[in-house]
Amino acid sequence: MSLIELHQVSKNFVEGIPSGVSDINLSFNAGDIITILGESGSGKTTLLKLIYGYLVPQEGEVLFNGERIKGPTEKLIPGHDEMRMVTQELTLNLYAKVFDNISSQLSNSDLVAKAELTLQTMEFLRIDHLAEKKIVELSGGEQQRVAIARAVITEPKVLLLDEPFSQVDSILKRQLRDDIERLAKFLKMTIIMVTHDPNDGLTLSNHLIVIKEGKIIREGKPQELYFDPRHAYVANLLGKANILQGQAFLPNPQQYFAVYPQHVQLSTFNGEVATVKSTHFSGAYQEVEIVVGGKVILVHDAQFMNLSAGDEVFFEVSHFHPLICY
Repeated sequence: MSLIELHQVSKNFVEGIPSGVSDINLSFNAGDIITILGESGSGKTTLLKLIYGYLVPQEGEVLFNGERIKGPTEKLIPGHDEMRMVTQELTLNLYAKVFDNISSQLSNSDLVAKAELTLQTMEFLRIDHLAEKKIVELSGGEQQRVAIARAVITEPKVLLLDEPFSQVDSILKRQLRDDIERLAKFLKMTIIMVTHDPNDGLTLSNHLIVIKEGKIIREGKPQELYFDPRHAYVANLLGKANILQGQAFLPNPQQYFAVYPQHVQLSTFNGEVATVKSTHFSGAYQEVEIVVGGKVILVHDAQFMNLSAGDEVFFEVSHFHPLICY
């Protein structure tokens, strides 16, 4: 049996227009790391709150271990007892110490064990050096780690994260991704995460859900969705893909294809001819916009060719991903 199941779940806030989620069917296994990915307003957070029990479906049901999850009208404290949720509005005591914020989630029946578990949790999430600092003295990324420690100290079966990396810089993001992965592995915790950044889903999760206007467009393993996006929305979201149709160099000019920028190779002597529109340095590569048959195509040029607007350049495409929906 799946740990969490959603059957024909719908919850919209405005009648007649997409304003939540509709007809959601999902199942998650224990220990999975799931990422719900979509643009702002796509219904990601609504879906997360339905799973936790913050919201009640208008249609369908959400199950945990085969039992219906109760909504806020049925519980004094909303949210499933076996789950914890960390939202963007961190509910921390700003003027209390980090240690006290985390330990406050445990009972006082055994003060020695309480202190030991608090320290272990802080060490696990690499914030033990912050124990005596007040929350108000921490950066946004440090506060996020404290909020996660506070959520997991009671060892819930499911951890729900709403945009967990939104306040974290690139270095801390890599560390936090690693910590989340360790939480799932060592504590056998199921983690469901909402984000608008495709890199979070592609690098961390083993199950990726793409949502648009409240409906699931595609779901599966990250590699599967990336290399077989099927929908233009998915290809754009996961890799800033060029959506092409009607070009002579396509395998079938009548069909739509997604071409990722890194799958276009530029040269000065071989391939199709294009005109350079612009170039921008981007660290590991330069972003080059080329124009072919009136269509602008984005290229990630790792060779750093010496190009300027108006130059003629040749190109070849190594991978085409056919689309069933533009």
